[in-house]
Amino acid sequence: MTEHEKPMTKKSNPGPASGIRRSTTILALFLVTLVLHAPTQAAPLSEASNPVPAAAMKLVQSCMDPKVALDSQAIATLVDYVLEPKPKREADLPKLWKASGAYYEFDTRIDFPSFLKYSFSRQIPSVLTSPSSLRYSQWIDQGNSRRISNISDLSPSEGKPIVLRGLEHVGITPDLNTGVYYQYDLKKTLILLKHKGRQVLISVSKQADISDVGKKGFILGKDDDWNYHYSGEPGSAKAGLGWVKSYIYDYFSVGVYVSTGSSPPAVRSGFFSWIRAGWSGVNFAEPRHVLKGLQRHARSSKSVLESPRLPAPSQVASSYLKLSALPRNVLADRYAALQQARQQLAARKGNAGNASANRAETVANIPREQILSELMLEYFKTTLGKPSLLESRGI
Repeated sequence: MTEHEKPMTKKSNPGPASGIRRSTTILALFLVTLVLHAPTQAAPLSEASNPVPAAAMKLVQSCMDPKVALDSQAIATLVDYVLEPKPKREADLPKLWKASGAYYEFDTRIDFPSFLKYSFSRQIPSVLTSPSSLRYSQWIDQGNSRRISNISDLSPSEGKPIVLRGLEHVGITPDLNTGVYYQYDLKKTLILLKHKGRQVLISVSKQADISDVGKKGFILGKDDDWNYHYSGEPGSAKAGLGWVKSYIYDYFSVGVYVSTGSSPPAVRSGFFSWIRAGWSGVNFAEPRHVLKGLQRHARSSKSVLESPRLPAPSQVASSYLKLSALPRNVLADRYAALQQARQQLAARKGNAGNASANRAETVANIPREQILSELMLEYFKTTLGKPSLLESRGI
């Protein structure tokens, strides 16, 4: 039998092993094709390899040192991330510079120009749009040709951001977990820009130095009532921690505010925030603590800016200017009345000891801007329909 006459049985009826090999080869080719053409999944936001936290840190570096140029790609990365849809609006951030971090975003039903007028104006204290987080704040110019009070009047063009730099001294309200409150200085950079036709403001903060020692404070009633007692005494209101001498060792944050382009209009706020705080040099802050603070700010900010009773920005500014024109002795009397009302409320709540007079916070030692901010908040409460500790006193 010649070669061409050999039976074809084996070739026409391949065995099972040959079929398995062929199927395996086809499956392998399919999987390779799938991997090559599938979209790349970014690392979780909590991992240092994720480009989003890295972009935030580039802006923090520029805030720390004005000689470090702003990174336009980092700005675009952050704005795009804030705007993109997500399964969850919160996430842990990687631990950086020994600080714990968290991301949180929320939408506020307000148009972007109005948002700027309420939130970033010298004639409207910042405490009014962050009453559960801020006790007061004071922006200090550092040779800027433009004043922050005019930021809502500025119009950046696409690709050419307007940058304002300065120093902000802040005092914060008692912490939800420990009751401790602090004061510290922040280096600030505000970046106003347009990104893909949308209006954007980016606020970058970097703590300038260690805070003052944390002092014992109390939330009087519901946090949403914005009533706090400030003892002036170092320590914590939390059981077992009254002895601690705590500090905020470091804090840095990037807040991205961008018009959503929706109807009705809304502003989306996305915060990348880190904090290192504790005592004896040890950081006791965790991402969940950072997130809790961001959510606290979001609740109070939305309740103000979305309130149907919110006055026009010009009306709020007019009230503030009227208050700031009062003589120091009149302001001191009204502030003393506010302190007394806080102490009486603390005594009724039974959570502030004997609510003794604050020896460390006598009116004579308190900055004028702090007095104005705290008094203005009391008048603002009445406007929004909340009970005020100074309801019987008008501006």
